[in-house]
Amino acid sequence: MTLPKNGKAPYKRQDNTIIVHMILSPHPVSLWGLAPQERLRRQLRGHKVIFTNKLTETANDHVLIVDESCLYDQAVLDWLLEAPCRAIDAGPVRAAFVSISNRDSALQWVSGNGHAPDALRVASLDDIGQINTHALRKREKPYCQKLCLDTARSAEKRLFSASYKGVTDLVTKYVWPWPAFQVTRLCAHLGITPNMVTSLSALLVISAFWFFWQGDFASGLMAAWGMTFLDTVDGKLARTTLTSSRWGHVFDHGMDLVHPPFWYWAWAHGLATLTYTPSPDWISKALWLIIGGYVAGRLMEGFFIARHKIELHVWRRFDSFFRTIVSRRNPNLILLSAGFLMGRPDWGFFWVAAWTGAGLFVHLIQIYQAEQAARTGPLQSWLQNSPANKSV
Repeated sequence: MTLPKNGKAPYKRQDNTIIVHMILSPHPVSLWGLAPQERLRRQLRGHKVIFTNKLTETANDHVLIVDESCLYDQAVLDWLLEAPCRAIDAGPVRAAFVSISNRDSALQWVSGNGHAPDALRVASLDDIGQINTHALRKREKPYCQKLCLDTARSAEKRLFSASYKGVTDLVTKYVWPWPAFQVTRLCAHLGITPNMVTSLSALLVISAFWFFWQGDFASGLMAAWGMTFLDTVDGKLARTTLTSSRWGHVFDHGMDLVHPPFWYWAWAHGLATLTYTPSPDWISKALWLIIGGYVAGRLMEGFFIARHKIELHVWRRFDSFFRTIVSRRNPNLILLSAGFLMGRPDWGFFWVAAWTGAGLFVHLIQIYQAEQAARTGPLQSWLQNSPANKSV
């Protein structure tokens, strides 16, 4: 089957309105606190959505037909709406974007009866192919799922998994998923918003700084680890409940970018309270290396994006692996925690300095290799180099 490529379709809606015919279910299932109609409305954010079961000929002569008892991936909806007369057939899950003239026959087909109208170009999930999600640094196959009370929990887990970054640090990737799922689910059902969670994270950032400054490393580490956990929860809550906002993005990522150097500064100050005070000269040199290395590392990543139009950490498999352990907040907290548990918080600090220097050296090699590779053509992320990817 030959279909237009994603993002290349010529179809444009004149008034940014989408008419939706939702086939109602006797037992609609809510996911992450959202009823099916509200979830779809949020998925179609940016459009004026009109839900109706009584359609007449209008200036907007196309209708999106979906089933209330089905969960549709955002990528599937985006693909359907790129051009008229598209339909998806994913086993028991179907949907179509059709003209008013084909509505009735398409409605029967989406309901599971009859055949798709000849005018429809029906695709499977394999036809759509894998979607490269740049914001989450991963590629994944679009999904659809039939919902019932027995499958609601698995559907929520699928949505939660889809909200996770594919390339991130080892704590976020391997330690936080299970507890974060439980807390995110609780927040969603209690009506707690992502910005509320981020605000609590901000209080923990300040608390960790204060405790580190006073030399109370135990309390500071508890506050710091609590903050890193909530930093995972707020993003997952925003994506699973479809409540992401520009302010939330700036608030969350701005805080993530700014606070780590202040923690290191406070830790260095707290070392002066130890009975076996390390050499102030060595502490000062280590602090400058950590903070300077942090800033330099961020600048290198920014340079890589500007130069090659992709993130450094998604170029090759090694680069994605190195992101799991690179000298960032969470891996560095592991080193600081290890030093504290051994009764030598100064050792943890010096380990962070050494690892920061090693990370900068690796980044320099990565940039050099990228410059050499770019001579033969633009760099491509290994996340895009999959035989499962198909043009549709």
